[in-house]
Amino acid sequence: MEPVIYDFNVRGDERGSLIAIEEQRDIPFPIRRIYYIFGTQPGVIRGLHAHRQLQQVMVCLHGACKLQLDDGQDQIVVTMERNTQGVLIDRMVWHQMYDFTADCVLLVLADDYYDEADYIRDYQEFERLSAAARK
Repeated sequence: MEPVIYDFNVRGDERGSLIAIEEQRDIPFPIRRIYYIFGTQPGVIRGLHAHRQLQQVMVCLHGACKLQLDDGQDQIVVTMERNTQGVLIDRMVWHQMYDFTADCVLLVLADDYYDEADYIRDYQEFERLSAAARK
């Protein structure tokens, strides 16, 4: 499993820098929901779920953390520390974020609205569903 990382085009001049992220151009889906995670306390693990259908791109705007991705066969860890890159969290990928710096801010761009029914919050259920999908 290789992470899908998007390198965003940095624009700017002597006044500073700007990154514009456009749906269907810079990321491969329409953006229907945007949220950000901040103020995570030391030792906390966030995420710990997968989505049946939702796709997301995560960008670390400030600080750093680790992102673990698990497709049911392979696991990888990506260090999130560059505000010029986004990491795809695809459908049926269990993910968790940890080792947050105190100043970490994660921006998440999602292709659909919040739907609790889309979440898989039990890892054993995720393993069963991902194994069935590979058959």
